[in-house]
Amino acid sequence: MTRTILYGLGAYFICNGAIMWTAPLPWYNSVPGVAATGGFNAHFIRDVAIAFAVSGAGLVVAARTDNRPLALFAAGFPVLHAAFHLWIWGLHRGAALDLVAFVNLVGIQLPAWLALIAAGRLGNTEARA
Repeated sequence: MTRTILYGLGAYFICNGAIMWTAPLPWYNSVPGVAATGGFNAHFIRDVAIAFAVSGAGLVVAARTDNRPLALFAAGFPVLHAAFHLWIWGLHRGAALDLVAFVNLVGIQLPAWLALIAAGRLGNTEARA
């Protein structure tokens, strides 16, 4: 189950990165809350796309090779990105419970923290039982 989760999250991060890379303006305009963080910057969006794609690829390779250190490393960017968004949500958005917070929870927080948990369980034979 752990490997399946890592494969799925890896694919999710790779797909998100691919969409950000190939269609940065539609991505910017369609994700709730993104436009509120500043003006459109294709270069910056593509930089983040690369980080997502590399993290996703790392999770896939880690799942395939049963490599916990690689999985933990690959989960690093999504987790730090999620932590940054928690800081934004709490400090700059007043912990608002709105569509932006929901998208943050479902699209950023859950995948990131689930990746970290699954990465920590990878290779643990007790966790596979």
